[in-house]
Amino acid sequence: MSESDAPGARGDAVVAFHLWPPVAVGGPLVLGLVLTKWLGDLVELGAWRVPVGWSLLGAFVLWNGWALLLFARHRTGLLPGQATRRILSDGPFARSRNPLYVGLLALHLGIALVAPSAWALLLLPASAALLHWGAIRPEERFLTATFGDEYTAYAARVRRWL
Repeated sequence: MSESDAPGARGDAVVAFHLWPPVAVGGPLVLGLVLTKWLGDLVELGAWRVPVGWSLLGAFVLWNGWALLLFARHRTGLLPGQATRRILSDGPFARSRNPLYVGLLALHLGIALVAPSAWALLLLPASAALLHWGAIRPEERFLTATFGDEYTAYAARVRRWL
């Protein structure tokens, strides 16, 4: 396992999100679904959307499940208020610095396709922007302050998304 306990890192350190990630993604998704219900969709998405949507939902379950297992196995914080004790850098964390957020965006896209909701598809960039502002930026500041060079080196070798 390539994770570490940062020298001098406080075991009680927690990140202060501006916006909780499920809300950042769920808000635009629900808004899109409501707009589809109220206004209808501007375009027909076609039959291709169903297998693609279900594939994305399955990928979300596997990808995020794997990441969540790593959080649990290494006893580091996941939810707001839980202590961040390690930088995880294997499994999905070797491919993305934010694998849970990638998964949440796949979930948004999968639901939008299966529903179907063109409005929800159009609001996918809003979910990504809210994640960036509300979670990623505060999280990266926190991890840099807490883990210093170790996090900076990790960020240099692993992409933010994929």
